[in-house]
Amino acid sequence: MWLYFLILKIAALWNPKARKLVQGQKQSLSRLQDFTSNGGKFLWLHAASVGEFEQGRPVIEKLKQLSPNIKIVVSFFSPSGYEAKKDYPLADLVIYLPFATNRNARKFISAFNGNLIAAIFVKYEYWPAYLKQLKKSAVPTFSIASIFRPYQAFFRPIIGPAYRSLLKCFTSIMVQDQQSRLLLEKYGINNSVVCGDPRFNRVLQVAAQEDNSKFSQINCLIKPKTIVAGSTWPKDEQLLARFIREHDDLQLVLVPHEINPSHLQFIFNLFEGKYILYSELNRQNAPAARVVVVDQMGLLSRLYRYGAVAYIGGGFGAGIHNTIEAAAYSMPVVFGPNNKYFREAQDLKSIGAGFEIKNYQQLEQTLCSLLADPKSMAQAAHYYVISEQNATDLIIDNLKHTIEL
Repeated sequence: MWLYFLILKIAALWNPKARKLVQGQKQSLSRLQDFTSNGGKFLWLHAASVGEFEQGRPVIEKLKQLSPNIKIVVSFFSPSGYEAKKDYPLADLVIYLPFATNRNARKFISAFNGNLIAAIFVKYEYWPAYLKQLKKSAVPTFSIASIFRPYQAFFRPIIGPAYRSLLKCFTSIMVQDQQSRLLLEKYGINNSVVCGDPRFNRVLQVAAQEDNSKFSQINCLIKPKTIVAGSTWPKDEQLLARFIREHDDLQLVLVPHEINPSHLQFIFNLFEGKYILYSELNRQNAPAARVVVVDQMGLLSRLYRYGAVAYIGGGFGAGIHNTIEAAAYSMPVVFGPNNKYFREAQDLKSIGAGFEIKNYQQLEQTLCSLLADPKSMAQAAHYYVISEQNATDLIIDNLKHTIEL
């Protein structure tokens, strides 16, 4: 752990993202101490980055609704998470999580002056120093939206016991599925309960909100056969570029995972410049836009509503991105082969609303079939998301068993 933090500090000398992280963490303890000096009851929620925060967000909103006087502290590890949500109005304080040393953990927990009523960690966050200090301080500690699979470190022969000991620091582990609960019980971890994933609540909230993007303002932009491709990487984009070239009656809204200059140049070369950037989109050029490349962050979850079919990127790399953001709009989703460990993708495949492709031929066959009749699969996607929307209430009910709200 010390070596990891040392590498980050060295990287901060030239890497802007690492520099933001190191500088932000230096201020966290003093900001927390100043904030808690006025007294009150506090609840701390930690998320690694934006994706995990969005899972915890419905829980924060419900907590504020039930107990508006509780002061909520949200911490992030990543600069992208902090920068995106530092002004989130329902959090009373947003900070970086100080490096997880024993000393920092003691200072951090002590800064609440004995008034920390609960700590909540979202999904994959298991910082030993903080978990041990929370247990020592008798602070009720929860993991929410967590998911466990046999390949994880917790279940490996040599290192597994040490990692599993951390799980016993939690008052309750609120897992996404029954498979996770049974796996934990197999290894003697009996403090878990199935509550589901509150992301389903969040994606339904977003889908119900009015959109104020350029797409809503330019009515002539979207055509009936539109593919919205979200969080794409180069391999995804190569397949989609070929498909659009060979099918001139379709439209593509491409939302790359990264919009740095080098990636945008790659897309420019790939599509031979035959697209319109979202930043340059207007009523004059929109009618001719077969391909729109979205060069602005934070729009994807709202843009899926304009498609007939969604393509989810990442499946030819580390793993696919969020499928339920698209499914919330009652649309079938297509993705690459690396989806085995993504619960929602497996569920969508099983009900006929999710489709795996491994090469261009499969992509072409699947998209052509879906675009010819997308509504036949859309209803299944919609019902799936609706059926999972009780996770937030279940999490709140479990919190109530331990803390007073």
